Amino acid sequence: MSGPLEGVRVLDLTSNFMGPFAALLLADMGADVCKIESRAGDTSRGVGTGRNPGMGPIFLHLNRNKRSLGLDLKHADAKAALRRMLPEADVLMYSLRPASMARLGLSYAEVAEVNPRLIYAGAFGFGQGGQYADKPAYDDLIQASVGMPVLQSRKVGAPEYVATAIADRVVGMAMSNAIAMALYRRERTGRGQEVQIPMFETFAQFVMGDHLYGHTFEPPIGDWGYARMMNPDRRPYQTTDGYVGVNVYTDAHWQRFFALVERPDLLADPRFATISARTENFGVLLPLVAEIFATRSTAEWLQLLGEADIPVIAMNTPESLLDDPHMKDVDFFRVEEHPTEGLIRTMGIPQTWSESAPEQRFPAPQLGGNTRELLREYGFSDDEVQSLVSEGAAFEK
Repeated sequence: MSGPLEGVRVLDLTSNFMGPFAALLLADMGADVCKIESRAGDTSRGVGTGRNPGMGPIFLHLNRNKRSLGLDLKHADAKAALRRMLPEADVLMYSLRPASMARLGLSYAEVAEVNPRLIYAGAFGFGQGGQYADKPAYDDLIQASVGMPVLQSRKVGAPEYVATAIADRVVGMAMSNAIAMALYRRERTGRGQEVQIPMFETFAQFVMGDHLYGHTFEPPIGDWGYARMMNPDRRPYQTTDGYVGVNVYTDAHWQRFFALVERPDLLADPRFATISARTENFGVLLPLVAEIFATRSTAEWLQLLGEADIPVIAMNTPESLLDDPHMKDVDFFRVEEHPTEGLIRTMGIPQTWSESAPEQRFPAPQLGGNTRELLREYGFSDDEVQSLVSEGAAFEK
């Protein structure tokens, strides 16, 4: 075992993307994550093609460093087994709606009676004080609910979702942060607590920090929306043979850029002299810049702008990123042997630590692949484990 969360035991009742991403971040930091799955398994097991059923690529990336315990929580003995595990755990995390947890006999009040030191963390659609409290939620719904597709429409002409599960991932990060902070608080006070991480409010904070904009003031001073972010010309610039990502951002950047491309007219133009002026005139400036970038190759721009200390990078595709020289230097993408799936490509843990360095300990598990060992580690005898399996309360691969 290794990592700053070494020794922290997590009972993980989450599934799909959001909760498992939160649990992944904890597991990568050394937490011992017991992934509790129903007979149907985590829904992400079936996403994408794979070599074996239930072991798709999304699941493999979301669930390394975890072990799978198969429990049928519709079975009374499985519920009793889970309650018996609670005193040995530090964290119980879930992504069901709170009403569903209560129906399972796992409300915070019931759990805290068994283990008052437990961190009880739930991530679900909506805060429980509002009229949406009982609504279901998924990434697309939350993107729509906070206006993300409308913000995108300023760029592309019709409302559309961002091409990644951004709400799930952002809320998952917030969940892992909340759990880590609650654990820190427990170290100081000795007390556990309930933490609720609603998707709607969490993602609204993430998006509206940029886009509340003029409505920050009452009465509003101008429109909502950070104009630079929504401008349709804010995109990678096409070169003669590819694309580059460029951030000509500060006043000094722009002055050096205009001088480099020999455009004294733009250097002297008051519309582009300050960040405030440029913000108001990006609709004019960015098409001009796009025309300039189309005159040279990617390699030329990388050299010229690099020498001028203007932020620039070549645009990758997901495939070419695998061969990015920096990624190779840091050994981020690795090909490893999975015990059941053969050779798979994994991603490294992005952070570096001078002490308690985390590492990959377990590959993503098969459904119920660790049932017996986990139950034994939580105090069940071999006979008790066999009884749970024989009665169908627990199951194994």
